[in-house]
Amino acid sequence: QVQVVESGGGLVQPGGSLRLRCAAPGFTLANYAIGWFRQAPGKEREGISCISSSSGSIINYIDGVKGRFTISRDNAKNTVDLQMNSLKSEDTAVYYCATVLSCSIPLATIHKMLAGPFGQGTQVTVSP
Repeated sequence: QVQVVESGGGLVQPGGSLRLRCAAPGFTLANYAIGWFRQAPGKEREGISCISSSSGSIINYIDGVKGRFTISRDNAKNTVDLQMNSLKSEDTAVYYCATVLSCSIPLATIHKMLAGPFGQGTQVTVSP
């Protein structure tokens, strides 16, 4: 199983931006579809975005982040990034990435398609 590592979280004001990174030392991320998830306090973890393997031709977002978040992959760097703009207080959560079996499914059920474990997560706090 691919062990991923998330990074890039932090404290940011509403309207600000952060760029999260998913890496997998020792594994070739290009071979895997990658999902980004988040878990807000008191809530269940939810899938928020997905990018397919290789060229990343299939990309999905939940409605709540569409137009603000951008998922991308850099196969040369062996990373998958989540650029988050126009952050809102409701984006506060621990963010995780994981390999998934497919992006061709609703994000509401992508947690059932995990191909590997989550990393330790990275905290994103949006606060004035």
